[in-house]
Amino acid sequence: MVQLKHYINEGGRIFLSSLKHRILPQKYYGSAEDICKLVVKCCWNGRFFQTSNANFSQFWTRDFGWCAHSLIKLGYEKEVQQTLRYALNNFQLYNKVTTTITPKGEPFDFPTQAVDSLPWLIHSIRVAKFPYHSYKNFLNNEILKYHKNFISQKGLVKPVHVSSIKDFAVRKSSCYDNCMVGMLAVDLAKLKLVNPFKEDYAGIIKQNFWNDTYFYDDLEKTPYVAGDANIFPFLTGVIKDKDMLESCVKAIEEEKLDRPFPLKYTSGRNNIKFIWQEKVFLKDYESNSIWMHMGLLYIRLLKEVNPQKAEEFKKVYKELIEANHNFFEVFSADGKPYKTPFYHSDSGMLWAANYLTL
Repeated sequence: MVQLKHYINEGGRIFLSSLKHRILPQKYYGSAEDICKLVVKCCWNGRFFQTSNANFSQFWTRDFGWCAHSLIKLGYEKEVQQTLRYALNNFQLYNKVTTTITPKGEPFDFPTQAVDSLPWLIHSIRVAKFPYHSYKNFLNNEILKYHKNFISQKGLVKPVHVSSIKDFAVRKSSCYDNCMVGMLAVDLAKLKLVNPFKEDYAGIIKQNFWNDTYFYDDLEKTPYVAGDANIFPFLTGVIKDKDMLESCVKAIEEEKLDRPFPLKYTSGRNNIKFIWQEKVFLKDYESNSIWMHMGLLYIRLLKEVNPQKAEEFKKVYKELIEANHNFFEVFSADGKPYKTPFYHSDSGMLWAANYLTL
């Protein structure tokens, strides 16, 4: 019932925010760099970094994790540390690490428990050099609980429905989720926290997802290319093979997941199962739509194998930001801001920090 209350309250708040910003969009002026600096500044509310200053004006564990390193590079070390303290205080109070914390400070999972919440929290703690010692017992308990709930005897994520980066999709132990476990194992080894993850995750990822051309989306091994499955093995540092990266980039390009600009989850929705909320309210929100958070991370990887193309996409992003006078969340496959009768693309995203550090 508590979870349902949060769904209703947060869903209603996000719907009204989406409606408001569709009618009265927030606009920033200046260069793309100026706009992104203003966006990041506005995401700081004095207590913590919000995921956006519009629809998602609360703490999201994974989104903060994506940006923590960039925020530190931009000089927000104090604010990053305070955000982690805010998150850990609330998580510890409710005795759980979740995907989200409501604006009132109540942790909850959307749409269900996520495999990537704890990994991104631990990763943020590590990159921020956060003094976590007063939370050590809580974190150790969460690590052991995570291992028991999510990890099979083979070290893989159990094939059950969990929330994830693509939280409306139902996947069977996705490549992304297993990369999160691999990242967690590395981060825990560098921190003085309990570490039950002893497996070789590079070997696990290659053995279970690699098909000599690209990484499968999940253990079903359905033959389609997924954007997240083919960038996060490298972004997490679990896979370091440059030839494999070049092969994945080629697969992404052949599927046109980087067109008109990066990056789409998939080229369509065939063979992918989505929860009912997506089908009713947010059709194609997480299929062939273009996601700015993944696009920026993709450009970062692309610089390693094709610097010229990376610069071309960075220029496209610059033009998008300046044309929209904002940093948008997601675009439809045709390159226009995503919208349905129930939802309009969020804006003012904290992800703008990653543009500033490209």
